[in-house]
Amino acid sequence: MGNTVDPNSNFQQEERPPLVTYEDVAGRLELSLTRPDLDEEEVDAACRKALAYGIGAVVVRPSDVDMAVRILGGTPVAVASVAGFPHGSSNTATKLYEGRDLLRRGVKEVSLVVNFGKMRARQFQHVETEILQMSESCHQSEAILKVIFETAYLAEDLKIILCKICKRTDTDFAETDTGFSPGGYTVADLTLLKTICKDAVKIKASGAIGTLERFNEAYSAGCERFGSTDVFAVADEWKKVLAEREAAAKQAAGITS
Repeated sequence: MGNTVDPNSNFQQEERPPLVTYEDVAGRLELSLTRPDLDEEEVDAACRKALAYGIGAVVVRPSDVDMAVRILGGTPVAVASVAGFPHGSSNTATKLYEGRDLLRRGVKEVSLVVNFGKMRARQFQHVETEILQMSESCHQSEAILKVIFETAYLAEDLKIILCKICKRTDTDFAETDTGFSPGGYTVADLTLLKTICKDAVKIKASGAIGTLERFNEAYSAGCERFGSTDVFAVADEWKKVLAEREAAAKQAAGITS
């Protein structure tokens, strides 16, 4: 089934605030450090680089949380991690234990992977109960919950139902994918999720934000967060744009650097 927006929807493409400062882009980026082959030295270096760049959040594997918290705790860079990653097939009790353990250890943002098999089997009550319990745990700890859809695996009607589940469970973010599926999100996916979630649940585009062009595309579609393994390339592109804007402004004002 293709991704089409409900013609009866009252949703209109929102006018996004212009991106003006470095923080407008860097603060929305999330560095993904969930690849299984990363060693501790690489994770350590990447966390420190994210801090130097002012990236919004770093998403680490559960085994790397303590290290990330030591480096980033008390800084503007949020420590995030994952539960039920990457396939969402753990039982509910295991996911909840994993999420609560992450919160206890200092994680401020938890990404819960939906059980795609249960969604495709239309066992919606199972999925909703699981998300609701994780939502309650996160919010009791003043943490953010992101629910990973893995849009490549779900038909359009299931994406719509999952958006509605996220709204009912006070989920903070609907996240497009883990980066481990055969295909990532499409712009149509972003539009669909935003159409259904509106302002109740924010959207995170994940897995394919490697350039400023892709960032701008997702931002225009209504996304608030952007996950990638190469957020530094996006930040560097944005720095260059800002430098060019500043130089043009000075030239227009008759000021030489």
